Amino acid sequence: MIRSASAHWTGGGKDGTGSISSESGVLKEAPYGFNARFGDGRGTNPEELIGAAHAGCFTMALAFRLAKEGLTAESLDTTAKVAMEKEGEGFRIARVALTLRAKVPGTDEATFKALAEEAKAGCPVSKLLKAEITLETHFEG
Repeated sequence: MIRSASAHWTGGGKDGTGSISSESGVLKEAPYGFNARFGDGRGTNPEELIGAAHAGCFTMALAFRLAKEGLTAESLDTTAKVAMEKEGEGFRIARVALTLRAKVPGTDEATFKALAEEAKAGCPVSKLLKAEITLETHFEG
């Protein structure tokens, strides 16, 4: 299975503008730029999208892990806070802090925490943050 998304950019780093789109159409030319990423400007940014992807992936992985134990969540609410820090001349994503509020009848806290840790480790987005990344370029000079 392959899913795709795309980005378009024009202009410089601080004064340029861009848009992000997804294959599903959920994102269709969603604006992003310097002020949306590093300030309070309108639009989205890569870190916000990584946070949304991680929160969604982890929460679904946990629902599947609970089901494997015969448990069904009444509610699972996850927030992902993505921290970006200065590193040399650029930046790096330093960490993602997941916060989960859950109501799961039929289990105890220790069992639930263990299942949540398994879901965190097994979630494909958690694994992505450690994955090999490849790049293919096509230059039109």
